[in-house]
Amino acid sequence: MNSCIFMAEIVQDPQLRYTSDTQTAVTEFLVQIDPIRDGDAPETLKVVTWRKLAEAVPENFHRGDRVVIEGRLGMILFDRPEGFREKRAEVTAQRVHLISHGSGGSAAMTPPPAASMPSPAPVTPMNPEVAGPSGDEPLSDDIPF
Repeated sequence: MNSCIFMAEIVQDPQLRYTSDTQTAVTEFLVQIDPIRDGDAPETLKVVTWRKLAEAVPENFHRGDRVVIEGRLGMILFDRPEGFREKRAEVTAQRVHLISHGSGGSAAMTPPPAASMPSPAPVTPMNPEVAGPSGDEPLSDDIPF
């Protein structure tokens, strides 16, 4: 099973777009993960969300916010303009939990309607600060792991 959970800071505001063929919502953003060892550089990962979660993320999360992301890790292979192929890690998120707002986010947040935050399984956060904007449930996608 491919599953990961990690804490990170959003370093690029989420960008919402729609696929040209099916008009499916897709949001992409960059997060930075703190290094494990002192002196190491932080890691940057691209995070992708789909459907209802993709529509809710840009409204509720902004650059500077600390989040916990649950999802699947994948490797993307693409051609570079320099003429070689590069592999890059990418996370497809199923849930995004807010830990704290950064200075780039808005002070007052309006949570999306409950219908836009389906959860594949009931979630009871151990810490209320880790829950989604409504405080009772994390934002999640309806894609099973």
